[in-house]
Amino acid sequence: MAHDHHHHHDHDHSDLSETELRVRALETILTEKGYIDPKALDVLIETYESKIGPRNGALVVAKAWANSDFKKWLLTDATAAIVSLGYEGRQGEHMVVVENTPTLHHMVVCTLCSCYPWPVLGLPPVWYKSAPYRSRAVADPRGVLSDFGVTLPKDREIRVWDSTAEVRYLVLPMRPEGTNGWSEEKLAELVTRDSMIGTGLPKAPHEISK
Repeated sequence: MAHDHHHHHDHDHSDLSETELRVRALETILTEKGYIDPKALDVLIETYESKIGPRNGALVVAKAWANSDFKKWLLTDATAAIVSLGYEGRQGEHMVVVENTPTLHHMVVCTLCSCYPWPVLGLPPVWYKSAPYRSRAVADPRGVLSDFGVTLPKDREIRVWDSTAEVRYLVLPMRPEGTNGWSEEKLAELVTRDSMIGTGLPKAPHEISK
């Protein structure tokens, strides 16, 4: 197993819990004053975490699957290729895309905090920010994949990429078989958020509606 680690900069990790407490306190105050509905806020967060954000990334992946020229561009200059589709912004300024193959599987983690490519994946899931994932993804990636229900061949190399304030990674999963001739829109339905982090795989063709 190979690991790619970079130094983190411009992060103060000592007050993450304090920040979370402040956010919760602010949410409580706004709720008490009737400015926000906690249930509506939960729905909004869930939508951005699992639907809107990852949908952008899914369209990037689908275009790479369908267009070899775009795929080559994506793998050589991910930031520019992604911006060409209109996906840019904070935490997406410097992107690198790594491609899964039959012999190599990539996983992404941020060992010191929760650096995450928001423009293409939305808000990071809770587990991505958790200490167990951040530590085990590096020490036991195959075990982490097993926890997510993913079993890879023993001879497939697993490479872990550590996101930083400077660089964020997106996994380009392998295109499922049986999808020749599919449109980019239909291909995008196969792409899951976790497959772009490397903790999951794309859906099989039979798992989506015809």
